[in-house]
Amino acid sequence: MTLAILAILGGLVLLVWSADRFVDGAAATAVYAGMPPLLIGMVIIGFGTSAPEMVVSAMAALDGNPGLALGNAYGSNITNMALILGLVAVISPINVHSQVLRKELPLLFVVSLVAGWQLLDGELSVHDGWVLLALFFAVMGWSIVQGMRKGTDSLAGDVSTEINTHSMTLKVALMWLVLGLVLLVVSSRLLVWGAVTVAQSLGVSDLVIGLTIVAIGTSLPELASSLVAIKKGEHDLALGNVLGSGLFNTLAVVGIAATIHPLSLEPAVLYRDWTLMTALTIALFIMGYGFSGRQGRINRIEGAALILIYLIYAGYLVSTVLR
Repeated sequence: MTLAILAILGGLVLLVWSADRFVDGAAATAVYAGMPPLLIGMVIIGFGTSAPEMVVSAMAALDGNPGLALGNAYGSNITNMALILGLVAVISPINVHSQVLRKELPLLFVVSLVAGWQLLDGELSVHDGWVLLALFFAVMGWSIVQGMRKGTDSLAGDVSTEINTHSMTLKVALMWLVLGLVLLVVSSRLLVWGAVTVAQSLGVSDLVIGLTIVAIGTSLPELASSLVAIKKGEHDLALGNVLGSGLFNTLAVVGIAATIHPLSLEPAVLYRDWTLMTALTIALFIMGYGFSGRQGRINRIEGAALILIYLIYAGYLVSTVLR
């Protein structure tokens, strides 16, 4: 048990560090490849910050722990939208300027509806997984088209500033890209082993462990990057991290896990976890879109409300374990 807890802590630390190195290396490599900043922000950084969830869920599915895989994906979305955006908004209200983000908000809602439809029969089959992956590639195609278009967007400006801050040679960028990916796999394996061992020792379901400890751990890259972005006044990048991660988690992370191992679902996944995830998406859409000419904005009161929602949700999960 002690060794498993140490594995979780060590895995989380290594996971966060390697994910950060991977994102920096991937973004810098993309710059040398001639990618425009908007495309880097929408695809490369979105993929990089979701890499921990992707690798952890794949490892969990390979080990025959589908609850951990699904809990990690949905739990990360809930953590990102409620806890992380809430904390960022309390520190500094988030102003939404980017037209791309205003398109991603309704897209994330539609994707959530598709995910809910697949959950109705109580399982995610291999076929469901391929459908999610097909939608993921369609979204990536749309992102590439958006990113390659000429024109100005505030998200592109935020990404350019961030890239210039972390400039590196191509050799160094490739080194961090490869090393970061290898360490992601190693740390994910360590984290999954520790989480499953603790769950079995305490008699807790893999789903709950995935929704809480693992989800928070794999969401730390989004928290770190969002806090840094908001400190620099890069509001669109902070929100873009969360929205991009939500699309990746719902489509790619769950899709990869389902194609590896069909996922049998507890009823609570639909009425508790998916419902909250979708409700948070709607709330962000209302706050961030900006209707009737109003500037899209997540203020401090709304941020505090998001944090409160997360604390209530996490408290409910803990209460189900202690019963």
